[in-house]
Amino acid sequence: MSPLETALGPIARAGAGLAKRPSVSFEFSPPKTPEAEESLWEAIRRLEPLNPSFVSVTYGAGGSTRDRTHRTVVRILNETGLKPAAHLTCVEASREEVDEVVQGYWDAGIRHIVAIRGDPPGKIGGVYVPRADGYANATELTAGIRRIGDFEVSVSVYPQGYPGNTIEHDIDVLKAKIDAGATRAISQFFYDIDGYLRFMDKVRAAGVTIPISPGIMPVSSFKGLKKMAGPVGITLPDWLGNLFEGLDDDPETRKLISASVAAEMCARLTEEGYSDFQFYTLNRPDLVYAICRVLGIREEPKEIAA
Repeated sequence: MSPLETALGPIARAGAGLAKRPSVSFEFSPPKTPEAEESLWEAIRRLEPLNPSFVSVTYGAGGSTRDRTHRTVVRILNETGLKPAAHLTCVEASREEVDEVVQGYWDAGIRHIVAIRGDPPGKIGGVYVPRADGYANATELTAGIRRIGDFEVSVSVYPQGYPGNTIEHDIDVLKAKIDAGATRAISQFFYDIDGYLRFMDKVRAAGVTIPISPGIMPVSSFKGLKKMAGPVGITLPDWLGNLFEGLDDDPETRKLISASVAAEMCARLTEEGYSDFQFYTLNRPDLVYAICRVLGIREEPKEIAA
């Protein structure tokens, strides 16, 4: 092993090609303004050459971005070589309304949906009350999607447990989603790798065999990360906060730290046998692109015309 590999550990070993090239997927958010739409498409074009297994587009609380999500997903399908997946929730909508959206995706050529129960409007992690005429949860939503078409259906898993639930309960819910037709799962983001590995041991011991992608969130603002993590019960380790301490006015150093942490996490998980990662991009591609480079993911060489 070279001195560089010894110093940098799994990151260097992954970059040196000693680990299997992982598969990646990217999550984007639909734009709210013309400027945001321009930024989104810059992010998509930046990451498209890395040939992800799929890209997904999120869905706002209460279905607030339904039309923007649909337009973005269909445009990705029509204007890129990417395989798009559309997020779909069952909040604030009847079964008929949700089924209409699902049929619209099928008719447009979309064959992958990320089925999530969703948060009530106005507050992430708030109390959810299903509509009497709606799908009650992601399990019912998954079954409804599969009745309409032979979609690939991804669902969520929560390595630290969904707020108010035990891990054992969440695993039972995951198994119910699989029975309803879910074909793969994506984890909520996390920073406790040992905790994630223990969670996955329990999931596999319960007989779950579908692919599960670890969710990686490379965020360069620790304050922003705390706002996202708190309402959904994600614990942020002290060491992570210490890395960002005193860097409020130093965005470039924060970006370097964020990329290093995420790349180290992926490299460690690769050494543990994981080879499929979901990146929450927040429509900011540079960190994700750099991390993928470290992990050995390269753009396909362009053919040179004679």
